[in-house]
Amino acid sequence: MFRMVQDEADLARLEAALRRLSADIGEDYATESATLACAVLGTQPAALGLLALRGAETQGAALFSPNFSTVRGAAGVYVSDLWVSADARGKGVGSRLLAQVAQAGATRWGATWLRLAAYHHSHEALRFYARLGFTPTNAQQELRLGPEGFATLIKRAE
Repeated sequence: MFRMVQDEADLARLEAALRRLSADIGEDYATESATLACAVLGTQPAALGLLALRGAETQGAALFSPNFSTVRGAAGVYVSDLWVSADARGKGVGSRLLAQVAQAGATRWGATWLRLAAYHHSHEALRFYARLGFTPTNAQQELRLGPEGFATLIKRAE
């Protein structure tokens, strides 16, 4: 069963899944619970959460948001986090999660495409995405502006 994150209990499941994802990929989990709650359940959500459940067990989770591209001429979906439990891998949970995300994006935002990122060392994930038809792009380079630079940039708006 798939369910959008709707309440605090769902949010706790999502956060636990995102923490496991961070551990699986060897990254620190830096998000405060209150920040995730505001992002997903706030009055102006920055992201949506989706859970894959089997009874009381969380088998997978996705965190995603809208993305508009003038180059593509349409709305898309950006999947920032996708996690499937070790015991559910290879059983179609990940592909069904992404299908649900795509459907939610198409319904909510008129999305016609999906974007995500994977670490270069995540060979299993990269093979999974390739089987679904995802292709790497070298046309763009991802650039980031961290919190300090972001705050400095905001000062320019004053």
